[in-house]
Amino acid sequence: MSTIPLTKLGAQLLKEELQRLKHVERPAVINAISEARAQGDLSENAEYDAAKEKQGFIEGRIQDLESKLAAAQIIDPASLDVNGQVVFGATVDLEDLENGTKFTYQIVGDDEADIAVNKISISSPIARALISKEEGDVVKVQAPGGNREVEILAVRYI
Repeated sequence: MSTIPLTKLGAQLLKEELQRLKHVERPAVINAISEARAQGDLSENAEYDAAKEKQGFIEGRIQDLESKLAAAQIIDPASLDVNGQVVFGATVDLEDLENGTKFTYQIVGDDEADIAVNKISISSPIARALISKEEGDVVKVQAPGGNREVEILAVRYI
């Protein structure tokens, strides 16, 4: 099994989700199944079917999280010493050279990526283009709207 890169924060969030699923969601769905069984005929019991379906989802997610955490390579960006290069976990300040827009991204694992909070996946086109570049470099990025050139303004490890 290959390792899955995760930031320290990302690993903590997955562990919290796993604990919630095991200790809150799983017992609640087991209780819902018991209550639905008590209602009698299971062949026409929508509550029972819904609870069993939810149980299947929860058990699948628990297995998924456990396997990801077992294969995780946890990286603390604050402890990196890579002489200003863009690497996994780095936070990068960029400027779009076409329109002058400035933005910041942190490069994280696939499971942590959330563009709403400026976290992009290591496997995304922009992250792949930025890896191993340094502050001041101009990088061509293949974006959905076409090719863009961005300048790396700063690289931080937080």
